[in-house]
Amino acid sequence: MTDATRQVETAKPDGALRRLLRRKLAVFGLVLIGLVLLGAIFAPWIAPFDPAEQHFDGLTLEGAPLPPGGVYLLGTDLLGRDLFTRILYGAQTSLIIGVAANGLSLIIGTLVGITAGFFRGWIGTVLMRFTDLMMAFPALLLAICLAAIFTPSLWIVAMVIALVNWVQTARVIYTETSSLAERDFIAAERILGASTGRILFRHILPHLVPTIIVWGTLGISTTVLLEATLSFLGVGVQPPTPSWGNIIFENQTYFQAAPWLVFIPGAAVLLLALAFNLVGDALRDVLDPLQRGRD
Repeated sequence: MTDATRQVETAKPDGALRRLLRRKLAVFGLVLIGLVLLGAIFAPWIAPFDPAEQHFDGLTLEGAPLPPGGVYLLGTDLLGRDLFTRILYGAQTSLIIGVAANGLSLIIGTLVGITAGFFRGWIGTVLMRFTDLMMAFPALLLAICLAAIFTPSLWIVAMVIALVNWVQTARVIYTETSSLAERDFIAAERILGASTGRILFRHILPHLVPTIIVWGTLGISTTVLLEATLSFLGVGVQPPTPSWGNIIFENQTYFQAAPWLVFIPGAAVLLLALAFNLVGDALRDVLDPLQRGRD
């Protein structure tokens, strides 16, 4: 197979998928994501208890949480609730916020970046200066301020995260769009009288799809971590709705006496973020035209 033929094959979706599945770390990440997704979807059938149900037999005589084992697979929290059940339902919260917030931030970032990169002039200058201004604020601090203004809920948290997380996408999309707008095939379309909409949606946007996919995958890990941080600080998803962040927050006082109450949800956040990072890094290599045909 010639290099040209190999590049054509790897440019196809099935070729990219084969290259992705040849990467062990990417497969490991996909397996982790799949397990969390299955656990979240089938939580009502897998979980042995209701996430808000308090079990008085789930506490010792001193009122301390029970350790992992027995009926309570991962032990109980300080209120006698089954930790395994709350971890499963917390996965639903993390994935919903991760997908919703990241999807909204991708839409905002792509619209800002492609508009600024294609039209340039004063439009591009205003949009990019606003983007730079947003990047100057620490994302966590800005998210805390916004979350404190609105009444915390699952969808409000997703919106807040999206509003502080779109700037990196906008900057990347702007750079690529600016480069594409200078290409000869775009100049040829303009000479032939193609409309702005046709150039944007038929020629510019398809070239940006690989970048959007990569940033979308990597961005979910960022939103999961940010949601856990906001919930831990008390301005994210509010109890009794289980979230990995507020599970850690609620049980932090028992860190020395019952460390599993902090370590287990903390490990869940870490592994899910790691999984999306592994898959995102692999997708970046697989979808990079310069890497096609090299492995």
